[in-house]
Amino acid sequence: MKVGVLSDVHANRIALDAVLADMPDVDAMVNAGDVVGYNPWPAECLETVRRRDVPSVMGNHDRAVASGTAFRFNSMARAGVEYASEELSDDQREWLADRPDNLRLFDGRVRVVHGHPDDPDHYTYPKEFAPELLDDEDVLVMGHTHVQHHEVYDEGIVMNPGSVGQPRDGDPRAAYAVLDLDDGSVDERRVEYDVEAVQREVREVGLPEKIGSRLERGR
Repeated sequence: MKVGVLSDVHANRIALDAVLADMPDVDAMVNAGDVVGYNPWPAECLETVRRRDVPSVMGNHDRAVASGTAFRFNSMARAGVEYASEELSDDQREWLADRPDNLRLFDGRVRVVHGHPDDPDHYTYPKEFAPELLDDEDVLVMGHTHVQHHEVYDEGIVMNPGSVGQPRDGDPRAAYAVLDLDDGSVDERRVEYDVEAVQREVREVGLPEKIGSRLERGR
């Protein structure tokens, strides 16, 4: 069984479209949170994930939009949350509010969280990956850091597919992964997309310039 693993789409429709076009045939998809925030297409990205019935956990930007609170965010992140709050319908905000903090899928073999199994807002970078993060699942999927990485242990797999819409690992290409539950492998994948088109739309809708400029650096 092959599973397409997404995280941190962050309202980047052009990157999401590129990832979905590049993705090989899979049996299912999962999303480790933050469909919205930062970029200009929160409603379109949410509807794409919802229409495809992709099991999704709640990211910190998802929570901020759903709850109307972004006081802990910097000005750039807050601008994306406020923009998404204005763009989403009541029904779409309710969908965000209904996302759980963690999911157990495929007969409990895969656990999906946003930041950390014990704290959805904790940034679990690759240096913190360890078999102790695993409970009784075979695979733990995390997002939040926007850094693509995975480790295979005797106890199972700990992985982050990276960010679809705002990579921060020095590679500006959209990131995702394909998990093979049959052979216990992870295929980390990157795909080019039209960054300049996103930057133009960022300027057009009045979002902070840095949201677009950072995309070309993958930071």
